[in-house]
Amino acid sequence: MWAINMKKIAFIALGFAIVASFGFYPIDGYERSRIERLLYIQDQIDSGAKYTRIEAGAYASIDDIKLNLKDISNTSIDDLLNEDPEFSKKIARITPGGAYSLAVMDITDPNNIRYASHREDVGYQPGSVGKIAVLNAVFHEMSKIYPDDFEARIGLLCNKRVSSGIWGLGDHHTIPIYNKEKKTQLKRQVIASDEFTLFEWLDHMVSVSNNGAASVMYREAMLMSAFGKEYPRLTEEEATKYFEDTNRDSLTVYANRVVNDPLRDIGITEDDWRLGGFFTDTPGKYVGRMGGSIGTPKGLMKYLVQLEQGKVVDEASSLEMKRLLYITDRRIRYAQSNRLDSARVYFKSGSFYSCDKTKPTPCGDYAGNRFNYMNSVITVEHPNGKNYIVCLMTNVLSKNSAGAHMYLASAIDKVVTEE
Repeated sequence: MWAINMKKIAFIALGFAIVASFGFYPIDGYERSRIERLLYIQDQIDSGAKYTRIEAGAYASIDDIKLNLKDISNTSIDDLLNEDPEFSKKIARITPGGAYSLAVMDITDPNNIRYASHREDVGYQPGSVGKIAVLNAVFHEMSKIYPDDFEARIGLLCNKRVSSGIWGLGDHHTIPIYNKEKKTQLKRQVIASDEFTLFEWLDHMVSVSNNGAASVMYREAMLMSAFGKEYPRLTEEEATKYFEDTNRDSLTVYANRVVNDPLRDIGITEDDWRLGGFFTDTPGKYVGRMGGSIGTPKGLMKYLVQLEQGKVVDEASSLEMKRLLYITDRRIRYAQSNRLDSARVYFKSGSFYSCDKTKPTPCGDYAGNRFNYMNSVITVEHPNGKNYIVCLMTNVLSKNSAGAHMYLASAIDKVVTEE
């Protein structure tokens, strides 16, 4: 849980809720990733039974996923974030008032980028969207271990298995566990003895937004940075000893650098987007929080655009991270708009809310009356070639904004695609 000051509030009900769709990485990607969860979806499809859980846009092959802006990789992000007056007027007409902030970029024609924004520099608690920073840190550190061999990095993700230990505990969100022999799948919370490959932990972190998996992979990014080329052979005992023998304050500063410095390297400032700590409480035994977490639509847009340019770590890493953000199961919130059914969508959503029962205003799940952050970042690719990116962040009190996000998604899609 994120730290909250309770001294001045008689009673606070805090909800830390980050919901994501069930599966992301391309369904046919098992041979590359060895993510066993993918076999369950493939088995369902191969069985011939009607599989209605996923939309038409979720069936893309791993080879269908491309980077849209490689041809303008030399164009700076600042040059791309210039408002298009006519496009901005159209987006402004459909943007709700109040605590809404957004950035929209039409990337259909890389040589004619259109950008629009509304309160793009306003900071919000990013919630689960911040897990993208952990994903980025892992790929950044792997590039230093294997600077000239991307397939060795994939081999590391596929073959190195690590345990949860205390790091992955404390999240009520479940993870899918697939039994290859029985071809059955169950969902349960992470337990200390759970052991998965790095690829599977990343998938748990992104696909079901499991907080424990995010903390495990944050830990592994730190270990990659600390041990460098020795990391692939690092034992669990050696990893534990490192955290037990290193000063907590030093680890806190180090953790902050590991996850945030790679963002600074690509021009994302501390006020644009930063991550202040782990996603579960249990790592607090070793590592504290520092600086708080914040995200802005502009900061997140800077990331997603440069991902499409192939400039986040390197081109191969950018593509692999994009694959991990691809939805292959039911869609929620912004991504649930029926207008996106046939589109490929690359999506991360998160919410973070708090209830103060002393206030007369309503409060409930995803409807906090003290704060009520809901965030969605998405890249949309339509079959007709219309492609665009949206970063939406809201703080509408006492209301579950999932429906509002979905309706706004339809309105934005109409603006982009029907011109």
